[in-house]
Amino acid sequence: MLGHLGFSYVGLLFLLMLTVPNVIWSKNQPQGYSAANENRILAFLERIGEIFVTCCALVFSDFNLREWSLWSLWLVAACILMIMYEMWWVRYFKSERRLSDFYSAFLGVPIAGATLPVTAFFLLGIYGKVIWMLIACIILGVGHIGIHWQHSNELKY
Repeated sequence: MLGHLGFSYVGLLFLLMLTVPNVIWSKNQPQGYSAANENRILAFLERIGEIFVTCCALVFSDFNLREWSLWSLWLVAACILMIMYEMWWVRYFKSERRLSDFYSAFLGVPIAGATLPVTAFFLLGIYGKVIWMLIACIILGVGHIGIHWQHSNELKY
């Protein structure tokens, strides 16, 4: 449950799937986007969670492929969520790039841009049986999903 140290190519792949669209987004932010009024506690939790998730994804070999079993379904589910996340980004980049597009649901998943990757990494943590990844995802989820939820609620007023 603590994890085995070693490089994770699956973790690297997940991080690339997370990072590449975010780098593109940095040049294609929605009109009116601002992080100025974000809750400082949520922002702190988000940053700490990002650091811990990144470290866990790379340094625990438990996330790499192994012999197929029913437990492998956790990895399949995590991969499906990451593919959905990529599809959400494609839809966002094809949209008018409004704030409502950025905080939109996707295939029934609310605030999909935040919820899908956090949940995918959490499922990766279950697959790898790495408690540190689960803790990191909870911290990240509170901060990242919390910030997106806050922004999403501001659009409704």
